[in-house]
Amino acid sequence: MAMNVAQKLIDAHLLEGSMTPGEEIALRIDQTLTQDATGTMVMLELEAMGLDRVKTELSAQYVDHNLIQEDNKNPDDHLFLQSSAERLGIWFSRAGNGVSHPTHQQRFGKPGKTLLGSDSHTPAAGAIGMLAIGAGGIDVAMAMAGEPFRLKMPKIWGVKLTGELPDWVSAKDVILEMLRRHGVDGGVGRIIEYHGPGLDCLSAMDRHVIANMGAELGATSSVFPSDEAVRRFLEAEGRGDDWESLAADEACDYDVEDEIDLSGLEPLIAKPSSPGNVVPVREVAGEPLSQAYIGSSANPGYRDFAIAAEMVKGRQISDWVSFDINPTSRSILETLVRDGHVSSLLAAGARLHQAGCNGCIGMGQAPANDSNSLRTTPRNFPGRSGTPEDRVFLCSPETATASALRGKITDPRDLDFDYPRVEEPDDPVVNTRNLIAPLEVAEARKVTLIKGPNIASLPEFEAIEDAPELTILLKMEDDVSTDEIMPAGNEVLPYRSNIPRIAEFCFRGIDEEYVQRAEETGDHCVIAGGNYGQGSSREHAAIAPRYLGLRLVVAKGFARIHWQNLVNFGVLPLRFENEKDHEALDTGQTLSFEGLHEALRDGHEITAQAGDRKISLRHDLTAHQVEVLLEGGLTNWMKRQRDD
Repeated sequence: MAMNVAQKLIDAHLLEGSMTPGEEIALRIDQTLTQDATGTMVMLELEAMGLDRVKTELSAQYVDHNLIQEDNKNPDDHLFLQSSAERLGIWFSRAGNGVSHPTHQQRFGKPGKTLLGSDSHTPAAGAIGMLAIGAGGIDVAMAMAGEPFRLKMPKIWGVKLTGELPDWVSAKDVILEMLRRHGVDGGVGRIIEYHGPGLDCLSAMDRHVIANMGAELGATSSVFPSDEAVRRFLEAEGRGDDWESLAADEACDYDVEDEIDLSGLEPLIAKPSSPGNVVPVREVAGEPLSQAYIGSSANPGYRDFAIAAEMVKGRQISDWVSFDINPTSRSILETLVRDGHVSSLLAAGARLHQAGCNGCIGMGQAPANDSNSLRTTPRNFPGRSGTPEDRVFLCSPETATASALRGKITDPRDLDFDYPRVEEPDDPVVNTRNLIAPLEVAEARKVTLIKGPNIASLPEFEAIEDAPELTILLKMEDDVSTDEIMPAGNEVLPYRSNIPRIAEFCFRGIDEEYVQRAEETGDHCVIAGGNYGQGSSREHAAIAPRYLGLRLVVAKGFARIHWQNLVNFGVLPLRFENEKDHEALDTGQTLSFEGLHEALRDGHEITAQAGDRKISLRHDLTAHQVEVLLEGGLTNWMKRQRDD
């Protein structure tokens, strides 16, 4: 059978099931990626499982999110993560070494391999022919313990690229075009596979930009073939032996098809406050701004910084703009220094920050209130930047830099100089000194975990009752993000290893009284619109509300990772069969169920009662997920399996 790239990757790792869209499959996972905002929970979960050593080919732990050390909490957790990596046989990337996604692609990514990461932008590794999927931390912990990763077989969405990018248009505009066409849920239940002659003008790091932000479409993953561009990238990084060709068969087909003529693209921008709110830059040109931000995992490559440096060389940033340069790996920063680009940026008035996620996750670099910020980051959800009333636009480095020069949002095609073309270097600086290799088994077993006072054990959760009566504490509309359920930023993320403390911030961006009502009510439910839980993979958005008594979420639809995270921690996700029921229900009402356990096991239809109104609901769980949920979550299920 002729297969596309995604099918080849899945087929090579398929342990259970068939490649029929919608059917549950189980995949062998070769590599895992964890970062410090989610990795602390993963390490605590592995400790709870009693794992002696990871069973993957390679696992890597990065410190890239929580770099601000305003007190002991973050550095304490860094020591915990480093000692856990030593104990379990995991590569450890020190603080300041770089953002996980580009660093992993530079040092560990291999065509043909699978990668599971506790970060929603893990699919960035699809740029070099990997099947890379973001998941909740406990799913990653299971993979590290040697368990397969289970998911529903996605549809494969083939996007044919033709033509060549015009001057002043780059890879960010390609993914913004996808978001303009299809919105933030257009990729749900799909793997996006890019193919066609247009690939010839996209480097491996250009492809990283596109694959990274496939997460904003809700896609399970994004994949590219492993071709000459990937070979050049790996050879430049000193890893040419890791390259292998991976291409779609000529006669293959796709479940869904689309086509983009790159030659017809123009500079695009996502307006506040959604990655899907995309318009041509010319439609908002002239609006003032106070910040322009270059970097993040969504634009992490050498050329993304070098193009900005060439644009500002010999020029000066507007007096009213903070021009923030956020390097994405120490190696890329050293290469930019070597080639003189950092000098050009600093001379023009740029502010240089340490290599890490930083402002993308709201850890510093917050924009001024009541002003516009242009960023090359992947997300602009409300308040994510660290400023509650933020106005963040997403755009390419060319657009952000042009706007910084002019002091207002500017279509870069309107600048009075020629496009300074920049290519990825064939001889980048390769610095591995801040990557710590795993210890040998005998030495690893001598390591004692270092736990600071802010690290708390995982709470124990019981299964949902058979006949629960649950008060609706919160009603929400469409596209609620995990940033709104569980905020990020330097006030909240330091408590990522302390569930009782971080739970105090639940739903703060939606209803500041939710926590108090939850503590007074106990077991309860919430209702939501479509695409509930979009965005980050952080499982705290499921664990913390569960800690406060959340037992059930009823929504018009769910984002994939958050839906799975709810199941993993014993929260039942249900869908409205009739969306009018969403309109009829409100906070304060009670949803009552009878015989819930049997109904979950026997089919997918669930009936609830709200006063005199019968509510028809549906679950989309597999038989395995039902058993996990009825055990109270994946940790309980694993304990039962071990006891049996």
